[in-house]
Amino acid sequence: MTQRITPFLWFDTQAEEAMHFYVSVFKNSRVGSITRYGAAGPGPEGSVMTCTFELEDQEFVALNGGPHYAFSPAISFVVNCATQDEVDELWEKLSAGGKPVQCGWLTDRFGVSWQIVPSVLGHLLNDPDSAKSQRVMRAMLGMTKLDIAALQYACERP
Repeated sequence: MTQRITPFLWFDTQAEEAMHFYVSVFKNSRVGSITRYGAAGPGPEGSVMTCTFELEDQEFVALNGGPHYAFSPAISFVVNCATQDEVDELWEKLSAGGKPVQCGWLTDRFGVSWQIVPSVLGHLLNDPDSAKSQRVMRAMLGMTKLDIAALQYACERP
């Protein structure tokens, strides 16, 4: 069955490079197809127009559409991580050449925003004891890369 909603990423000229980078970062991923511009353009004939790829069973399309649009943190991809090792690995790979931000957010070298989030965070922030959830929120707001042990400590300390 075809995926009903597919993220479509507009790059200047780096669509293929970005596709290969993202596929190298995520273990469960694969390169799909590459479509090239023909004589009618608007890109140079033979250059990459679009490419498709999958990351963790999510299909993406990347377009080389020129410099008309840029990525913004107003749209980001959330990656839920089961362990600190997974948070650390994805953080290191995706932030290389990019920019760490705050609260688990980073901008990669292509300008795409990601949130690298431990799966336990939602549970901690929704603790029925509001004092616990507020401590977790304060701890998270002081972090760049999220630290599961520190978030859990913030929840449990008196």
